[in-house]
Amino acid sequence: MKASVIVFPASNCDRDVAVALEQVTGVRPNMVWHGDSDMPKSDLIVLPGGFSFGDYLRCGAMAAHSPIMRDVVARAKAGTPVLGICNGFQVLTEAGLLPGVLMRNASLKFICRDVSLRVERTDTIFANSYGNGVVVTFPIAHHDGNYFADGDTLDRLEGEGQIAFRYCNQDGAPADEANPNGSQRNIAGIYSNCGQILGLMPHPERLADDELGGSDGRLMFESLVGALH
Repeated sequence: MKASVIVFPASNCDRDVAVALEQVTGVRPNMVWHGDSDMPKSDLIVLPGGFSFGDYLRCGAMAAHSPIMRDVVARAKAGTPVLGICNGFQVLTEAGLLPGVLMRNASLKFICRDVSLRVERTDTIFANSYGNGVVVTFPIAHHDGNYFADGDTLDRLEGEGQIAFRYCNQDGAPADEANPNGSQRNIAGIYSNCGQILGLMPHPERLADDELGGSDGRLMFESLVGALH
């Protein structure tokens, strides 16, 4: 599996996700600068976390108009899988590849800590190595992770199985106290309607090696390898 990681000005997790991908695939991913107009042939495109363009305007709004995003959007619509993590999730919503928006955390504070997530589906290319309904631990590090969409959109996401992960307590219940940012319906990540695009606020690449304190995130990358190899 050959992946391409898009690098924006002020991306700060691009190397982290590249390391995680290389550890699982044995192949170093392409690091593609945002100002390029096209990318090499790729089995997977990753939009990493960070603070692209300093989070000016809205988070991800400027990055969504970078030259490379025209190719990302075209390839995504043609079926190439895309993974957007944290700021990458914000870019995906700003580019119109995923519905909804990411607003300021309900606390209006930057939050950086581990959270518990419930895996909502395991029949996707991103989550086939997880058990159904299993609770995993991923770190978060964001100021604008409060997922918002109108009621009809939320109902459609629920009805069509597009909710990928929910913030939950250790028993798997999506309780209010387990929601770190105020996201509607405890949503931590969503799929596109075709299931080939995933946006999530927590960082699987930051817990993808036991030496980092855990490996729950590694299973996401192993899922992709199994599905796309």
